Amino acid sequence: MRRSHLILLVVFNVFWAGILSANLELSHHLTYTSIVTLRFAISALGFLLLWPWLPGPSPRGWALLRVAIMGVVVFCLGQRLQVLGNTLGTAGNSSVLMGFEPILTSVAAAVFLRESVPLNRWVGFALCLAGLALLNRVWSPDFHWTGLGASLIFVSSFLCESVYSIMGKPLGSQASPYKVVAISLAAGTILNLGIDGHRSLTEASHLPLYGWGLLLYMSVVCTMTGYVLWLLIIAETPVNLVAMTIFVQPVAGVVIARVFLNESPHWGQIWGAFAIGAGLMLGFLKGTEGSGALSSQPEPSAQISKQKHLEG
Repeated sequence: MRRSHLILLVVFNVFWAGILSANLELSHHLTYTSIVTLRFAISALGFLLLWPWLPGPSPRGWALLRVAIMGVVVFCLGQRLQVLGNTLGTAGNSSVLMGFEPILTSVAAAVFLRESVPLNRWVGFALCLAGLALLNRVWSPDFHWTGLGASLIFVSSFLCESVYSIMGKPLGSQASPYKVVAISLAAGTILNLGIDGHRSLTEASHLPLYGWGLLLYMSVVCTMTGYVLWLLIIAETPVNLVAMTIFVQPVAGVVIARVFLNESPHWGQIWGAFAIGAGLMLGFLKGTEGSGALSSQPEPSAQISKQKHLEG
């Protein structure tokens, strides 16, 4: 992975870390379905306005249908499950469960993309999960596990989220990643509006100004920019390696709480952050298959793929 890509992923995982808190705040004014519908409708509208300036070819034929299916699964079904599970649970519970997303995505990449996940990365995953437990002091009496139903809803959303990486990686190499994201958002938004568009617009009319600020933050920064960045990076980097950076989110959440909420850190957060840091360092060590080391150049396979695409 390029060092510049790693830095960008760390920065955007900090941005994405704020989504869980934003969802909980917006849930005071909007239903969970309206949060999803409005967030991605704003994103789709933004791409529609930018469409004449988006570079690269549009997906066509079967690829276009697959992009639309991906959008429905990720931006309609998956996000509705995630926001519902988030609002039914607590921030701490969601933070712990979030650790399963990179693991499920890595398993899916190994099965469907034939990626090889080296042993050091699996050990890194285990260290990161241990760090999540320490961060949130899951053994403490004041930690409240959400019911099994809400937890399963939240975790099941990761299966839908993994579709974005598994389908998006080949689709983003065949056509413009910008247009792949734009069309998938449009497909998901059309279904979202068809399901509860009227209710979402009615609730939006009563949303306070700071609520619109949160929606714009999630739509423009976390979705329009973040989802394109993800496709651009996985085009030349193993999905399982990129997925590891998701563990930055719970650590960022602790820092955000310290800065903006003036919360005092406890020893579990300190040791948990160290454990997650150690897990990430171990995961980013060069694997036996030669993937995982940081570099300033793209993966050789990505260079070959890009050359063939240009020649074709």
